[in-house]
Amino acid sequence: MLNPQQRAAVLHDEGPLLVLAGAGSGKTRVIVEKIAHLIGSGRYPARRIAAITFTNKSAKEMRERVARRIRGDAGEGLTICTFHALGLKFLQIEHEAAGLKRGFSIFDADDTAAQVKDLLPPGTKPDAVEDARNLISRAKNAGLSPEQALALARSPREMEAARLYARYQARLAAFNAVDFDDLIRLPVQILEQSPEITAAWRERIGYLLVDECQDTNDAQYRLLKAIAGPRGNFTCVGDDDQSIYAWRGANPDNLLQMEKDYPQLKVIKLEQNYRCSNRVLRAANALIAHNPHVHLKKLWSDRPDGERIRVWECRDAEHEAERVAAEISFLHEARQVPWSGLCILFRSNHQSRPLEKALQLLRVPYHLTGGTAFLERQEVKDTLAWLRVIANPDDDAAFLRAVQSPKREVGATSLARLAELAASKHLPLSRAAQSMGVLQQLPPRAANGLSAFNDIIADLRDHAPRLSAADLVRRLVEKSGLLAELRAQSRDEAAFQRRQANLDELADWFEGGPRGASAGDLAAQLALLSRNDKDEGGNQVRLMSLHAAKGLEFDYVFIVGCEEGTLPHEAALEEGSLEEERRLMYVGITRAKTQLWLSYSRQARRFREQVRLQPSRFLDELPAEELQRDGADPVADAARKRERASAGFAAIQALLGD
Repeated sequence: MLNPQQRAAVLHDEGPLLVLAGAGSGKTRVIVEKIAHLIGSGRYPARRIAAITFTNKSAKEMRERVARRIRGDAGEGLTICTFHALGLKFLQIEHEAAGLKRGFSIFDADDTAAQVKDLLPPGTKPDAVEDARNLISRAKNAGLSPEQALALARSPREMEAARLYARYQARLAAFNAVDFDDLIRLPVQILEQSPEITAAWRERIGYLLVDECQDTNDAQYRLLKAIAGPRGNFTCVGDDDQSIYAWRGANPDNLLQMEKDYPQLKVIKLEQNYRCSNRVLRAANALIAHNPHVHLKKLWSDRPDGERIRVWECRDAEHEAERVAAEISFLHEARQVPWSGLCILFRSNHQSRPLEKALQLLRVPYHLTGGTAFLERQEVKDTLAWLRVIANPDDDAAFLRAVQSPKREVGATSLARLAELAASKHLPLSRAAQSMGVLQQLPPRAANGLSAFNDIIADLRDHAPRLSAADLVRRLVEKSGLLAELRAQSRDEAAFQRRQANLDELADWFEGGPRGASAGDLAAQLALLSRNDKDEGGNQVRLMSLHAAKGLEFDYVFIVGCEEGTLPHEAALEEGSLEEERRLMYVGITRAKTQLWLSYSRQARRFREQVRLQPSRFLDELPAEELQRDGADPVADAARKRERASAGFAAIQALLGD
């Protein structure tokens, strides 16, 4: 059953709607039910409905839930994807308007960084390269072309970045490539400049649903407006209290701008929480009330209050980690809490180190979100480079990686010479490597290596239309020599099997894909996957940053490092981002379904000196009656110690009995 507010959001199907959905208020259910209503009522066929999410994981979950809700073929043609996937689909259809050829490549962060570095003076430090890349990304997220960025530049640094942006964009054009930011910027540019294309896309997408709309950047919001048009047949669902991504371009003011752009906008608030205990919600409400609001929400639940929120004062990070690990071990052994029901959250990734050590000592299984991601593994990236070259001979970055994976007698000197010859003939590297005139000017061993590479690429291109997507990947890893190189590199059979399993999994991702799908389509699909899309923890304690925890929930949650300078973070305070830090704490608190712990250290070692730390100001913004601080309730503390001592003694007895 939908509650009254959820039902109102589902039934509102004419004109713009903003659903302010508090944490745990069932926003995904509302979107799924609204899709079913739009189709079932006959208002829109499925092929004219698009639901946009921010992660592939949430898009997959939504597709699965819609499939369970809508039977038969009524959902045929429904689009559920991320902003970037929608942008990719747009550019694949409108590639000519974007100045692209079919089979264009998508540059990932490593490709982008390599190109920016190459355009900067030799010896530029990595931090400066990253700063330059971020400035370009910021301009693109604002929807600016290189010319617009230069016109708006106000400082020498901004002017220099705008000129670099222009050279970088020219480099992408030469490679027939786009980067992630272009997947939004280019569609916006085309839609705002071409009435014919805009009309066609408004006919294609009659109703738009956007999840997590508080996380949109300026370009994404403009894309929403361009497709929705002045009528504004859309439902945007989000929570201004969970806007925590300003550092990557998100602009929560887009929610305010929406009310200005669409005066007829209807706003519905979802305040009933189906996740947390009421005590947790009262604490979260009190904290977030310190931020200014246009639409203040007050979350409530029909769940019981539960235990008070524990606040621990610890000597230092090591002592804090030991207490957390011990409590987790107790909860698992004495209360039979599964490991997967426990989570430790922190502000910065470096805070995981003492926690990992403490958990290892107690033999607690854990999963650290944000470790080496599947798509960042060498053998996976090598395979993707091959796919890109098969699809796009103009992609020099992919060619340089593929031709050296595995090594084939084509060294750095030969590649430099190939680049010179390619530039003199105005050819991309891949096409130059196929020219007999070019090959004759290279050392024989390098020429033979390139010829062999060309033969393999030609074979794979020839088979691509006749193979399933998964089989193309399997043929690629075999024919390219990647599999043989993995075996040669692996120190033992177990290591080889692990790396081979990554390639098998890569092929499995495409299982069931359309036969004859282009290699470029395959590479593009994978390029859109974020690092956490395959980040499953299994039955292990989860360790993750507060940013990574958004959208997740756990029975028992520990938030460590609640000190001034850590949470809120010192850099954020210097930038005037206190409100976003408070929202980050709010997100962490509302991950807890049953019990919450907040801990801080009295001191830390900084530059070989002991530094006194102050508890986070956020602790004082929580209602005192909802907290149990160390030493504030000696009777309760004594009872807890007895319970844990008894559990510890029982564990020792069981161990000796074994």
